[in-house]
Amino acid sequence: MIPLMTGEEALRRLFAALTEQTFQTELGVADPALTDYLVDLLVRFARSEAVTGYRDAEGRRLTQVVDMLQEAEHRQAKPRRELLRHIGDYTLFWTGVFPEALPRLQAPDRKDYLISYEQHGRKSYLIASRFEEQPFENEAPVLRRLAEEYDLCRQGLSLVRQEWDRLPAEELTRYGMAEDGSDTD
Repeated sequence: MIPLMTGEEALRRLFAALTEQTFQTELGVADPALTDYLVDLLVRFARSEAVTGYRDAEGRRLTQVVDMLQEAEHRQAKPRRELLRHIGDYTLFWTGVFPEALPRLQAPDRKDYLISYEQHGRKSYLIASRFEEQPFENEAPVLRRLAEEYDLCRQGLSLVRQEWDRLPAEELTRYGMAEDGSDTD
């Protein structure tokens, strides 16, 4: 009997195939730890609640990088590191996977209007990578690599998006995704 995969497992397989193919073949990057991290990012962010899952002390969702940065300043140790990592992931996701959303995310009436997602994403990954003790010692080098190779990873995620855009609509539906990349749940 063939075991059934959950939607998340199927989505992970799809993103793994697209990400590994893109990074190894198109970009010449054979770094399993990096591609695994990017696959995890795509799977996590396929669910909209993960994109805006962080909240401030009053319980308000943090939907802008400026607010996330301010909140990170008030946090200590692991919570600070996790929020900084999220800022890196958030900015990399939007600049790489859905750059067409940036004019809305950085509109003149938003706090993020005058900031650089790339700059703050790179810096947040670098600071988060400095937490090298348990349980972060395995992820720290990957975060450092993301800080150093932010533009390459952004380009790679953009190519991954192009590949999934070429998939037939019925295949995307099978993975629980709409044609625009959002989840269908």
